[in-house]
Amino acid sequence: MRETADWRPSASIETLRARAQLLAAIRAFFREREILEVQTPVLSRHATVDRHIESFVVSSPDHEARITDHGFLQTSPEFAMKRLLAAGSGPIWQIAPVFRCEEQGRHHNPEFTMLEWYRPGFDHHRLMNEVEALLRRCGAPQAMPEFGWRRYSYREAFETFAGFDPFALDAAALRERLAARGIAEPESLAADEIASRDFWLDLWMSHVVAAQLGADAPAFVYDFPASQAALARVRDEEPPVAERFELFWRGLELANGFHELTDAAEQQRRFEADRQWRRTHGRAVPPYDATLIAALQAGLPSCAGVALGIDRLLMLLSGAERLADVLAFAADRA
Repeated sequence: MRETADWRPSASIETLRARAQLLAAIRAFFREREILEVQTPVLSRHATVDRHIESFVVSSPDHEARITDHGFLQTSPEFAMKRLLAAGSGPIWQIAPVFRCEEQGRHHNPEFTMLEWYRPGFDHHRLMNEVEALLRRCGAPQAMPEFGWRRYSYREAFETFAGFDPFALDAAALRERLAARGIAEPESLAADEIASRDFWLDLWMSHVVAAQLGADAPAFVYDFPASQAALARVRDEEPPVAERFELFWRGLELANGFHELTDAAEQQRRFEADRQWRRTHGRAVPPYDATLIAALQAGLPSCAGVALGIDRLLMLLSGAERLADVLAFAADRA
């Protein structure tokens, strides 16, 4: 008789109680601020075209294998929430299941839970204040309460933890310094990756800078290079910077926030550039969300938004070693 797979939950019942308490604390936080809780579709006709995120495809067995016939499991509720903002919702939030086609690992699960919220009238600095207030409410460290958690500009973070100005070096210099530090680079690099400053900056961030951030209490990094704007506004200065932030705790990325781009033409240009990149690199090229472009054309209010990983937050709050330890059933038991 074939051995039966382990039916038991990945997390302890005690941890699942802690999860319920965390969700209750989050709901209380937003209720006190009179921010509207919303629910948007998990299944969409559109997918992200982000260069670093792969979507799960859902199709009927009667459909031909054409990507335009498929639906996609959401990788983030962002686009649908922005459509609500454009329709006049005011400040909104939700806790949503999201799906990304990646391997299960210590800090990753293909299905996870995301907290996302949007604040009309906020910029990324003001939203950082609210992120900190929420996490303190949920039990994150109270270190330096009179000053708040440490905030580094992207440049300052690199100068502090890597020892150089990230805006001053080209791709070759970044690669050379990484090798001198004894950090192995990925195998089989494409020519455009070797020539890309952002590729090497991402390696420096993940292997060196982020690993040293938030040892005692969470820490923010803000004002990224303009080439890493994603869906954020770009501030015209020298050099130009993207008005976005990331939150790190014990070396782990916990949240990603933007002073949101509201320019429909620029958003469409970025989508099309990402689709071309995916096409060039042999990746799936799903349709971008044209309904988001229409919402931006109708008028997205000036706002800031942030996505925060609930499972990672609970893992850090509870001292768990793996993401699976805070999920009822991780991918290998789902």
